[in-house]
Amino acid sequence: MNMMNSEIDPNAPRKSWLGLLAKSPAAEIARLWTAYDTHPDHSILRAPEIGGVMVRGRAGAVGAAFNLGEMSVTRASVKLGCGTVGHGYVQGRSKDHALQTALIDALMQTEAATQVEAAILAPLRKARDTAKATRAAKAAATKVDFFTMVRGED
Repeated sequence: MNMMNSEIDPNAPRKSWLGLLAKSPAAEIARLWTAYDTHPDHSILRAPEIGGVMVRGRAGAVGAAFNLGEMSVTRASVKLGCGTVGHGYVQGRSKDHALQTALIDALMQTEAATQVEAAILAPLRKARDTAKATRAAKAAATKVDFFTMVRGED
């Protein structure tokens, strides 16, 4: 995470972990959550519910916005016994993924943040970075360097 972002936006760390949780595979979050083995006292503010959002795009990232299509999302909100509220919005239709994301979000705002970071977020971040490096290596292997040779006329 860039320290400049957190100086400009005080919510940058939370945006970072919520983005990581939303983009991580549901099965991997479930595995790490089970291994973390905590059962925080909480109430469900918004039960996991499935809906849709419109995905918008821009041609060349600068053109006029257009509707690309719809995407399924699942959201949930929880409130820990201490009063901390957590939210989870994830792509797809996994209610468990959304609920676990909301619980992790809430825990990351408490004293348990260090343990949650080490047990859940750090492994997810490492897996994401490894996958990104693997994709980059595959792309680099197909890269073609074009060059022009200057030919002299004798």
